[in-house]
Amino acid sequence: MAEPEFDATGVGISRMLRSLTRAGHVLVRDGELVLLTSYGSEIDSAPVDEVRISGYGLRDQVPATLRGRSYLLRLGQEHREGLLSALRTARAKAAAERGVLGR
Repeated sequence: MAEPEFDATGVGISRMLRSLTRAGHVLVRDGELVLLTSYGSEIDSAPVDEVRISGYGLRDQVPATLRGRSYLLRLGQEHREGLLSALRTARAKAAAERGVLGR
């Protein structure tokens, strides 16, 4: 398993009006965005090409859609920028690999 491009802990993760965890873990690694509970159980994951993150919204909240399922991630401002940057980088790597491998 490769080193994650993005790793944030203590993230509040909600789906609709239901809080899934108040101290979750968000990772971008191996071309995938992974949402974990504070205990390490996977909430959801999706390839970065199937993830939509809004750069707009409240200061510390990031709306995210993974394979059509909507989540609200409560990150600090510094983590928000890091997540957006890591997703851009992971998408570029995935596109380059597809181009090289001809997929």
